[in-house]
Amino acid sequence: MMKKRDMNRDWISTARTLSEALPYLQRYDEAIVVIKFGGHAMGDDTAMDTFARDVVLMRQVGVNPVIVHGGGPMINEMLDKLAIKSEFVNGKRVTDAATMEVVEMVLSGRVNKRIVQAINAQGGRAVGLSGKDAHLVTCEPADPALGLVGVPSVIDPGILHTLFRDDAIPVIAPLGAGRNGETYNINGDTMAGAIAAALKADRLLLLTDVDGVRDEGGNVITELKADQVREMTAIGTISGGMIPKTETALHAIEGGVRAVVILDGRVPNAPLLELFTDHGAGSMIRA
Repeated sequence: MMKKRDMNRDWISTARTLSEALPYLQRYDEAIVVIKFGGHAMGDDTAMDTFARDVVLMRQVGVNPVIVHGGGPMINEMLDKLAIKSEFVNGKRVTDAATMEVVEMVLSGRVNKRIVQAINAQGGRAVGLSGKDAHLVTCEPADPALGLVGVPSVIDPGILHTLFRDDAIPVIAPLGAGRNGETYNINGDTMAGAIAAALKADRLLLLTDVDGVRDEGGNVITELKADQVREMTAIGTISGGMIPKTETALHAIEGGVRAVVILDGRVPNAPLLELFTDHGAGSMIRA
């Protein structure tokens, strides 16, 4: 059994942490923070609940969080169940009409509503939508060879501002509408970056399964400037799956986002560590 002295020490530590967080709480009051949610946390119930609690706490202290999620593994699982075979071009899945039906069903249905439910269970007011709702995201084809894969061309964030005023938390599936009414599948990171730029967000947090951008020695770099990212990419220090994330970061910053953080979503409370502590988390990229 814990001794009373130890309990008092824990409570004092908690109070000190809250006190030290005050400047950050003031700093982010009414700030818009876009979070790309994916990876390990999406498939783990405990991690999902922790993430949902963090998001509700952010809204409770005055932050306007926007969640953009992926769902690739869930899409693959459903395609396998339905015996829908996929073709690939340069390693990227071709999204035909049959595949698109499954993509929309999984992203707007199963995945989106699971996140909404988790946030609401923690006392939040989450609202699920996709880029097709209220003309939020209009798309152009990313590559005709890939079929119904799109890139955002026009973002109308009006519906998101309406939800902010209603104290609601938007949870957005990465789908958009074409100019002729087609439905397009959008890369989750690309979607998050485009939404963040349209909102001129204070922060874009890209939750991943790695702990940030590493230097040549394998050490995580806590803060980088855009020019450093370009140089590290040119010489191959930034490579593989990190390149699309840093490219998303650069595009978001060019679009008006103040800073982008690539951080490990497997770390409990990673968004809170980044926003409300001296320690921070992951790698921050600034202009």
